[in-house]
Amino acid sequence: MLRFAGLSIALALLAGCAANPANPEALLMQLEALPPSDLLLLGEQHDAPDHQQVQRRVVESLAGRGRLAALALEMAEQGATTVQLATGADEAAVRDALRWDQAGWPWQAYGPTIMAAVRAGVPVIGANLPRSHLRAAMADGSLDTLLTGPALKAQQQAIRQGHCGLLPECRWGP
Repeated sequence: MLRFAGLSIALALLAGCAANPANPEALLMQLEALPPSDLLLLGEQHDAPDHQQVQRRVVESLAGRGRLAALALEMAEQGATTVQLATGADEAAVRDALRWDQAGWPWQAYGPTIMAAVRAGVPVIGANLPRSHLRAAMADGSLDTLLTGPALKAQQQAIRQGHCGLLPECRWGP
């Protein structure tokens, strides 16, 4: 459990380098054992269907226990949200609300998780910077100063592990 800006943050990573696919039951048990946190960051390998299935199960589990206030996605830009949609909204309405980029993020991979949140009445919120701002943000080393030493080190290790140890250290930040 990390603390940042007064928030407690739990990290759960679905390693893309593991020899076996993620074990959804084990991950759900780990999440249930965590103390309540303000944020849960769930990492995944984008082209690993098992990871998207685990994400859906996590959303269903947390929402079913009343422990999911919102689902923020990197796959949708800031400002996009399903907050105005009813729980019975169809997939087309959800994709429109999120301004979904099918070319970048195949709906068949992420749609089931998103629809599980919508069906549970949990708002889905775009969390990514607009594409026009990404390059500048990625080059801005001052953003790393916002993290404390332990949180920055944990983030860098998560980046390293998430890239199977193949990403050169000079690319861990900013």
